[in-house]
Amino acid sequence: MSRVSPGVVSGASYTALIKACHEGGYALPAINVVGTDSVNAVLEAAARNGSDVVIQVSNGGARFYAGEGLPDAHRARVLGAASMARHVHLLAKEYGIAVILHTDHADRKLIPWLDDLITLSEDEFRTTGKPLFTSHMLDLSAEPIEDNLATSAAMLKRLAPLGMGLEIELGVTGGEEDGVGHDLEDGADNAHLYTQPEDVLKAWNLLSPIGTVSIAASFGNVHGVYKPGNVQLRPEILKNSQEAVEQATQSGPKPLPLVFHGGSGSTIAEIDAAVSYGVFKMNLDTDIQFAFAQGVGHYVLEHPVAFQHQIDPSTDKPMKSLYDPRKWLRVGEKSIVSRLDEAFEILGSKGRSVARKA
Repeated sequence: MSRVSPGVVSGASYTALIKACHEGGYALPAINVVGTDSVNAVLEAAARNGSDVVIQVSNGGARFYAGEGLPDAHRARVLGAASMARHVHLLAKEYGIAVILHTDHADRKLIPWLDDLITLSEDEFRTTGKPLFTSHMLDLSAEPIEDNLATSAAMLKRLAPLGMGLEIELGVTGGEEDGVGHDLEDGADNAHLYTQPEDVLKAWNLLSPIGTVSIAASFGNVHGVYKPGNVQLRPEILKNSQEAVEQATQSGPKPLPLVFHGGSGSTIAEIDAAVSYGVFKMNLDTDIQFAFAQGVGHYVLEHPVAFQHQIDPSTDKPMKSLYDPRKWLRVGEKSIVSRLDEAFEILGSKGRSVARKA
């Protein structure tokens, strides 16, 4: 197994990490972050479990990171994503693990956001030899595949010289993710939620010669958590896609770096099957949001007076030590860490970091 330096990966270190996941038969959790609290919790959890990790931000998460008070939404998305990236670059080395730094779903209207972030990576690359991000996601799955792939190829041609990768989506992941996608309707015809292997082969043949590409192939997965029976996962679609590419290209087994979107709420059996078919990255957002909220919520319920009065009316004692944001935010962070302990274990990445210890 190749070893890489701790910190944000790109270029050869990025492909080495993907290869390690492939050869080791495990996947990395990909966590959407919205502020330094969630970033720090993810880094803490990864280090504690001896695992590498994917830290990613959506357009809405990036805007929140910069501050909702900024009047220019586009500018806020760019600055927020850049601020998050620099925060991770600064701290990831200290935590001693490898991090894939990624942006989540960007559809056609958000291409200007990615263009500006790529410009920042180009500037960073000229100065340091490394890009700001590891990879970006371009989600044009709602468009005709020809348009999807043509735009993806153009973007990958810009990313490849920087050692960056591109994640694309084929087929539509149900649900809505920060303004991208649509709600899943009970009883709706969800045939579009299942990617066709021939489309995966078409994408691979066009994009893989250009640079590092990963594919979010839809197999019935959705964003969010829905009532039992409303989501029918078919991981065998991933197996069929791998076999189609392997046979057509005469490559080794499971040549595709696949991505599992909408991992929250999935069963262990469904996750195991997806990973066995070549998934190296599983997105977790809803479960992590709930973990943070649950931790903070429990704390508030345990200390209700502290969130209503600065001085306890029954004892006249100051309540500052309880309502101090560092107290309840830390409880939320620890709740995220606990949820990620479970994720690293289930995905098989615990104790398998490729980061070379000093």
